[in-house]
Amino acid sequence: MAQETSHLDAEVVLAEEAGSARLITLNRPKQLNVISSKVVKLLAENLEKWENDDNVALIILKGAGRAYSAGGDLKMFYDGRTSKDSCLEVVYRMYWLCYHIHTYKKPQVALVNGISMGGGASLMVPMKFSVVTEKTVFATPEASIGFHTDCGFSYIHSRLPGRLGEYLALTGARLNGKELVALGLATHFVPSDKLPELEKRLLNLNSGNENAIRSAIEEFSTSVQLDEGSVLNKQALIDEIFGKDSVEEIMHSFEAETRKEGNNWINAVLKGFKRSSPTGLKITLKSIREGRKQTLAECLKKEFRLTINILRAVISGDVYEGIRAITVDKDNSPKWDPATLDKVDEGQVEKVFQAFDEELELNIPETQECRWDGKYETSAYAHLQIA
Repeated sequence: MAQETSHLDAEVVLAEEAGSARLITLNRPKQLNVISSKVVKLLAENLEKWENDDNVALIILKGAGRAYSAGGDLKMFYDGRTSKDSCLEVVYRMYWLCYHIHTYKKPQVALVNGISMGGGASLMVPMKFSVVTEKTVFATPEASIGFHTDCGFSYIHSRLPGRLGEYLALTGARLNGKELVALGLATHFVPSDKLPELEKRLLNLNSGNENAIRSAIEEFSTSVQLDEGSVLNKQALIDEIFGKDSVEEIMHSFEAETRKEGNNWINAVLKGFKRSSPTGLKITLKSIREGRKQTLAECLKKEFRLTINILRAVISGDVYEGIRAITVDKDNSPKWDPATLDKVDEGQVEKVFQAFDEELELNIPETQECRWDGKYETSAYAHLQIA
């Protein structure tokens, strides 16, 4: 295959061509392919170029090493904590990219053979075809570090059956490959030892016909049968608990269920839930609930506002404390402010949801004719010195 990237860019993203197929490899294996500003920029540039190239019919995306992508580069956010809006550009570019992945005009196939979490999962779930394996691990654990479920997941999770969206967003619970297919967050399950052969088959397909792509994947895929203990077999319980009005009510009801026979599985999930940032949990629940009535564009604009306000520590610096405790000092003992759910002021939570001035909102293209407009370079942020 011909390789299109420079040596420097190849450190984070490999872009290769084979006939009418294009293969992107997220190439930061030691960092679990976390998404840096350079990764976002290269992905957007390649996807725009290939969508407009009549010689390109199929896009394939995979991760190097044991991860597909573990999400955003938390160290990047932490290192920028003392400089106002140091990460604004990468946040803007990422949410703008998310919209274009959801609405991409050519078939995309994600080959997910490992960790796919947070923002990394936003490079998987919206694809026309998402192939997972027995090694795939999915989660959206952002609330655990004082953040919120982002990169389009307030749209995706709010459309899952019942209250599974609230469950996944608030607890950060993990799903395996079989569960992802059963839930519709992935399209096919392929044993990991067959993935290289599938990749080769797709690269040699020389077609963008969706039926042909589906048939090629199905040559290697197997049907899935959920494990008896899968949370997807507990839908009624999840709906009853996570349909309650507040985080406090949800947590109280979830904890009460641990005293009932057969609910030992709850203990591990509840432990992470209770350890999460109270502010992050409140923001996350509100965002998921709002997402049910919002379009994809509205969800992404809202998530952009939430992220910028959280990084600006408008109501709390929990996100930096969460990153410190989990990834920097690794003491796993964050000191949240406020420390408990009852101390989180609902009026303060509303502040991070408030709309920006129109020119400072995420610019989502309104028509297909100009669908690649609205880039960061043409935004107000690129030309204004934000006070």
